[in-house]
Amino acid sequence: MKTTVLKKRIKGYIDLIRPFTLLAPIIVSVCIMFASFFYNGTTGDLFAIWWKTIIPASFALAILNAASNALNQFTDIKTDKISKPYRPIIRGDVSPNEAKTMSLILYITAFSLSMLINVMFSIFVLLIIVFTVTYSIPPRIKDMLYINQLWVGVPRGLLAILASWSVFGNALQTLPLAIGVIAMCFLIGGSITKDIIDGEADRKTGTRTLINTYGVKKAALISLPFMFFPFAFVPILTDFGILDSHFILLTLLAIPSCLVFYLMIRDEKKAKHLENTSSWTMMYITYFLFAFVFSFLTIIGSITA
Repeated sequence: MKTTVLKKRIKGYIDLIRPFTLLAPIIVSVCIMFASFFYNGTTGDLFAIWWKTIIPASFALAILNAASNALNQFTDIKTDKISKPYRPIIRGDVSPNEAKTMSLILYITAFSLSMLINVMFSIFVLLIIVFTVTYSIPPRIKDMLYINQLWVGVPRGLLAILASWSVFGNALQTLPLAIGVIAMCFLIGGSITKDIIDGEADRKTGTRTLINTYGVKKAALISLPFMFFPFAFVPILTDFGILDSHFILLTLLAIPSCLVFYLMIRDEKKAKHLENTSSWTMMYITYFLFAFVFSFLTIIGSITA
């Protein structure tokens, strides 16, 4: 009996941090850090740098995301009772106070890890903490139509990219700023995919989203320009010298962005093996591709320069 209870509690804590969503900060941050490492001509033993710098920095951002997930579930109990009764707090595997405490511990851990990297990285981590906490804690930004999309896009797109770049370079360089803005715009549009299965529950609990205000199809049309044009405008950025010409390949990511839109229009029910819709999954995959392709192009461009 004790073993069964222990297993349930361990599973509850794992579900609380939502492991799949932690892939995004890990994959994206590692890609951006490698790009920054090569772009800025950093020297040293890459193997040692991997263990001493890249892993702690990427884990800091992942733990930060886990803290945000735990906090969000603590503050979303009413909504989750309606649309996500399988979540650990609703199941009774984790108490609300335990979720709150875990969130606090994870936030402190993330910031402590950031202090091992450099001051600029810590500043960006602190800014992300401010955004994620104000998003969930009353009077919470999550309930505010339009602004709630910005509050997702800025920390997970712009600030996360700049934080990762600051590990080896100047985050205010033109390249990371441009890439950060592209990521921010994409996530401002793409992040509404997470609201599809919560549409009715959000409406009943006072959270206004594009989904429950305009319906899925109209919300998808509103989000499409934010997902499509950041990549479609890459050739313009190269013409103006903001991005080097080899980054024009990023334009191809406008295609999976349209696929995200298409999947939203289909408005499928919850995916079988994940917590959300197929459009939400495709949004994450597109973001992974963006980080990987950008990193690859940056490294190749730096080596051949």
